[in-house]
Amino acid sequence: MQFFGGSSVAEIAPSPAAPPGTATGLAGNNANMLYIFNRSGVCLLYREWHRPLHTLDPQQDQKLMFGLLFSLRSFTAKMDPTSVDKGNLGVPLLPGQGCSFYSFRTNTYKLSFMECPSGIKIILVTHPKTGDMREPLRYIYNIYVEYVIKNPLYVHGSPIKCELFNTNLDQYVKTLV
Repeated sequence: MQFFGGSSVAEIAPSPAAPPGTATGLAGNNANMLYIFNRSGVCLLYREWHRPLHTLDPQQDQKLMFGLLFSLRSFTAKMDPTSVDKGNLGVPLLPGQGCSFYSFRTNTYKLSFMECPSGIKIILVTHPKTGDMREPLRYIYNIYVEYVIKNPLYVHGSPIKCELFNTNLDQYVKTLV
């Protein structure tokens, strides 16, 4: 890889190849992890499907993920060339404020993000060659509303323990390509 001035830098590792079967991989083999946070940053749900290296401290992992999203939303709002009101970095944004950040990709994963008007944040980490995940995130949110929010036994703000939600989520994630 060459940068300004012609200096050569070691080649950055390419994305891992998509598993054989489809353009992006086998059905159900693309989703690695899912996080659902409430407005306050409390992780209501964390699920792993295909994460080769499991985290040693899930709570630390969840704090890092929420902090990353907080910082990225703040940064993208600050850098928005169409907005006159830039605000200050680090100041919490209300749902819907700032420009719409919805994903980023590295050579080993893609992180897709959706924030609902209620402040619920859904994060799906997938294979880097996975396409646009905005529609699947909306579908996951609909599953969340149907099986968690409408559940009279669910206490809002508590960790999600609903078996129907988990079953439907797992079935849906298996269909993602």
